[in-house]
Amino acid sequence: MKITKHIQNLGTESAFEVLARAQALECSGESIINLGIGQPDFRTPENIVEAAQKALRDGHHGYTPANGILPLREIVAEDIEMRRKATINPNNIVIVPGGKVTIFFAALIFGEKGAEIIYPDPGFPIYRSAIEFSGATAVPIHLKEEKNFSFSATDVLDKITPATRLIILNSPANPTGGVVPKEELDCLVDGLLKYPRVAILSDEIYSRLIYEPYKHVSLMSYPSIRDRVILLDGWSKTYAMTGWRIGYGVWPSSIVDYVNRLAINNHSCVNAVAQFAAIEALKGPQESVRYMLRAFDKRRKVIVSELRKMPGIRCNDCAGAFYAMPNISNTGLTSTELQDKLLEEAGVAVIAGTSFGDYGEGFIRFSYAANVDTILEAMDRVRRFLEDY
Repeated sequence: MKITKHIQNLGTESAFEVLARAQALECSGESIINLGIGQPDFRTPENIVEAAQKALRDGHHGYTPANGILPLREIVAEDIEMRRKATINPNNIVIVPGGKVTIFFAALIFGEKGAEIIYPDPGFPIYRSAIEFSGATAVPIHLKEEKNFSFSATDVLDKITPATRLIILNSPANPTGGVVPKEELDCLVDGLLKYPRVAILSDEIYSRLIYEPYKHVSLMSYPSIRDRVILLDGWSKTYAMTGWRIGYGVWPSSIVDYVNRLAINNHSCVNAVAQFAAIEALKGPQESVRYMLRAFDKRRKVIVSELRKMPGIRCNDCAGAFYAMPNISNTGLTSTELQDKLLEEAGVAVIAGTSFGDYGEGFIRFSYAANVDTILEAMDRVRRFLEDY
């Protein structure tokens, strides 16, 4: 069979490959601690589950509009106004089955041969994968350890050429936990006024998982560029709803009709029950969100403290999300070598920094979406391995 070059350009997300290897080792009797996958270890809050059950009992079993049910889009708009100080028309919101859909749709709308799309590196691997699938050239922004994995607005602006169609930004960031400070965003937005044809995809899926003294600033809060900002957010991380497969994008009026067409062609609509659960998540009590944030903050402090004690490792503070990205270059191992050895010899699953881009060499990613006792046991295993090595 002859397949297209486009499909051969698709990358993957290594976290799932490492998860499969870890599960295979567990099945063979090995003791494995998985700090590789980016998934909250909490249950979806009960009020959300009950809302889904009620939706089933009430007969919400059919298709919905391709862009999502209006009550959900309305409450998303209310949430954006409350948290991001931006007034949004619900018709500009498209409910989708997870955040990746918004990334892929943006790449398909803006990417083609001869176009350039700027993205963060180290960054979520689907950015580059979707860009290259579209036929566009992927242009990396180097997120540097010395800037706590924020970006420099000057670096981003210097990457813009006449071929630039889209810039992808992510704060708080996967895999680094970095958060872009307001002064850097201010500088970027001022600079972007010179490039009115360039769109911006702002991936803010971790916006409510951020730790003191750091603050989240949304690109939706800048009126001067709002008509070309695409906002990506959802429920997976904040509400421990990864398996529900529901997220949303906010799209400029000039292209939202194309997004709706893509939705119709691609997935028809999002699961109806998940949409009613998402309404309850935003409308209902938020104590579960605060509880999970406190737990992640405690885990963050533990894992950073433990990593800083280890030979050959240095680790920045983690400002947001639930990832630590320590520098392991002084261990004498490459990122992939250390990933594999920790899994096979120490029984700890982590992700090589190179899974997130070329600039990830010399780093590995730990997810601290596990309880403190599990993290401490994993850190003990890593320490013993490094000391022996």
